[in-house]
Amino acid sequence: METANFKSIESQKPSQDRVNTVIGHGEPSESSLTIKPSQNCQTSVLQSTVKWSFWTVFSSTFITIFLAEMGDKTQLVTLLMSAESQSPWIVFLGAAMALVSTSLLGVIVGYWLSKKLSPKTLDLTVAILLLFITGWLISDVIS
Repeated sequence: METANFKSIESQKPSQDRVNTVIGHGEPSESSLTIKPSQNCQTSVLQSTVKWSFWTVFSSTFITIFLAEMGDKTQLVTLLMSAESQSPWIVFLGAAMALVSTSLLGVIVGYWLSKKLSPKTLDLTVAILLLFITGWLISDVIS
């Protein structure tokens, strides 16, 4: 039976340059293994916390748009058009295609703008635009 050379692991200070201590027949000592995450590992952990899952993005988008469109002028117009035309499925298809088209346009322009502007600038621009539209609608109602 072979005898193994045991080094006192507790008395040694671990260093990055040290090769793992080998005990017996070439097996590394578990207490001497030092695992240091690489830069790529740290980056992927940070990126995974920033990325949203498919269902988070989908459900938040659906709920936001659904609630924003509920009782909106578009819904009222489709209600009236469906009642007048006696063709509810054609009105539905037309309204659905129009909403999909405007949503696609918004997504394409939003994605393009996100590549050109910082998130803070984009948020500020949208806030100012919404305030302008609100003021315009209020002045239209008052006059």
